[in-house]
Amino acid sequence: MSAYVIVGLNPKNAEKLQAYSAAAGPTIAQYQGEFLVKGPSQQLFGESNYKMQVIIVFPTHSLAETWYNSAEYQALIPLREQAMDAHFQLVG
Repeated sequence: MSAYVIVGLNPKNAEKLQAYSAAAGPTIAQYQGEFLVKGPSQQLFGESNYKMQVIIVFPTHSLAETWYNSAEYQALIPLREQAMDAHFQLVG
């Protein structure tokens, strides 16, 4: 069953966000993940503090979790923290 990483984010630094995105993409592909959608979000109901959303699909929950916990991705977290305020969820 497919699994989805759903990211809510607010950019903090555009240059660092661009660097993070360029580095994170190959780590996602390495674990068979692919971006379904990314961009500004429109709140239809309830409240959210995040202005942008990203949805990444992986073939399995295990691959998604392995990607997130991989040394390659974990090395990017300090850059991510400088680039954005974010919330990551794994569904499926």
